[in-house]
Amino acid sequence: MAAPALAQDALDVHTETTVTFYLLVMVLVFLMHPGFSMLEAGLTASNNAANIMMKNMMVISITFIAYFAVGWGLHYGVSAGGLFGTNEFFIVPGTYGAELGDFAFLSSEFMFDAVFAATAATIVSGAVAGRMNLWGFMVLTLVMTAVIYPVVGHWGWGGGWLEEGGFVDFAGSTIVHLTGGVAAITAAAILGPRPGKYDDRGKARITPGHSSPLAILGVFLLFFGWFGFNGGSVLPDPDTIDGPLFLEIGPVLLTTALAASAGAITAAVISAIRSGGKTDVSMTGNGLLAGLVGITAGADLVEPYAAILVGLVAGILVSIAVPLVERMGVDDAVGAFSVHGVCGVLGTWWVGFYAVDGGLFYGGGFDLASWAIIGTVAVTVFVALMTAVVCYALKSAGLLRVDDGALEEEGLDVHEHGMAGYPEGALAGNTE
Repeated sequence: MAAPALAQDALDVHTETTVTFYLLVMVLVFLMHPGFSMLEAGLTASNNAANIMMKNMMVISITFIAYFAVGWGLHYGVSAGGLFGTNEFFIVPGTYGAELGDFAFLSSEFMFDAVFAATAATIVSGAVAGRMNLWGFMVLTLVMTAVIYPVVGHWGWGGGWLEEGGFVDFAGSTIVHLTGGVAAITAAAILGPRPGKYDDRGKARITPGHSSPLAILGVFLLFFGWFGFNGGSVLPDPDTIDGPLFLEIGPVLLTTALAASAGAITAAVISAIRSGGKTDVSMTGNGLLAGLVGITAGADLVEPYAAILVGLVAGILVSIAVPLVERMGVDDAVGAFSVHGVCGVLGTWWVGFYAVDGGLFYGGGFDLASWAIIGTVAVTVFVALMTAVVCYALKSAGLLRVDDGALEEEGLDVHEHGMAGYPEGALAGNTE
């Protein structure tokens, strides 16, 4: 066989392998959405459980259409001054008449990226649990997945001004998690707290979730899916056949696991110290997730010891941030900002200092760290402003918040869906 034919065959195998890889990791990341649903439902009241499941179904459904129609083009289209993409809406031109292999690769890459967009949007769901109007939430999700996340993604991953400047975010500590976390706390602040969350003196009341087992099963699904989230971000190049495939995945999964474990252990220890020896199950789960968010920006760039350290710091920060946000008067029902926002910043800045290639502590100077700071500040400001505009528009239209009286009497399951998430008596073991 002639050399060009051999090269083409190798390229075809590479493309097929890459497509298969994308689809496998997409399935793993998709499993994070049942995880988010279970976590959010378990950490909140039982009379809002069905509403949370409904919101997460809508996130996925809206994302696939909105990101396909508009988001992909804003994310990866030809750049307008580094700010946003200008073509490839509906993932065209050149898609539908292209060779089968080309379209197979593009569509599989789209599927992987779409579930990232959905992840940024679903972070908001937990923070606003128990009081946001479903239709208003759907509008916010539409804007998040069609505009806000894609524009931020273009800045950092699509050839935009941050990427060109030197900003590094391997799998989305800022692009995905800080975006979702900032949108979450902005929406929660404008929305106001759940009825009864604060007493007459403004002190936060403890509002335990209805099912710790459900919440922690959600954490495990998220942990499992994160191996696809970070491992899939190795992003093999289908246009080259030189070099080994996928050898970076093992180290990425190792740093991911180490950071998550350190975050969970740290949060458990802190909760035990605070309570005289009793570990807080939900805070430990949030510590594990905080470690995952913290390693996401640099999972391919830091050594294992630095992964453990970032998990430890993330566990400390989330343990401080959750009660601090409460004391500030913002009712973030599941600690979404503390996990995804605070630790998204941590993870991005960590790269600037601990990246083996270019980090300050490895002789790389301050350039990488400075772009990490610039990137997190820019994303925070943009996302907060965009989310505030949407939320105030919804508020003026009467679509932001459900009436407090209905919330106190029925919960969102009955008010929004005409049904209880659990049959009467089910939680007490009575199913008759």
